[in-house]
Amino acid sequence: MHAFDVLGDPVRRRILDLLADGERPAGAVVDVVASEFGITQPAVSRQLRILREHGFASVRADGARRIYALERAGVDEAAAELDRYRRFWRQRLDALHTEVARGTRARRKDA
Repeated sequence: MHAFDVLGDPVRRRILDLLADGERPAGAVVDVVASEFGITQPAVSRQLRILREHGFASVRADGARRIYALERAGVDEAAAELDRYRRFWRQRLDALHTEVARGTRARRKDA
């Protein structure tokens, strides 16, 4: 599965949002995601497994609990994919910046 495929799912993105704030027990992730999306615990567990398998999350045992954390590898892979397209954004953003500056100068000149 491609990094964008992983990130394309709103449930997985929400889980990553939760993990971006720090480690979380599986039960806490399930509680939030199940209530927000109306899905079952096994459905949330499946999404956690997909995130683990594709390098976006890791899990560690803490007694009977499973603690999930955001993993940099998956996030870095997605960022690398986006880097291929950033040059197009930069050109357009640079052009927008130029136009905004021209407009600002024109308003000052007219004032």
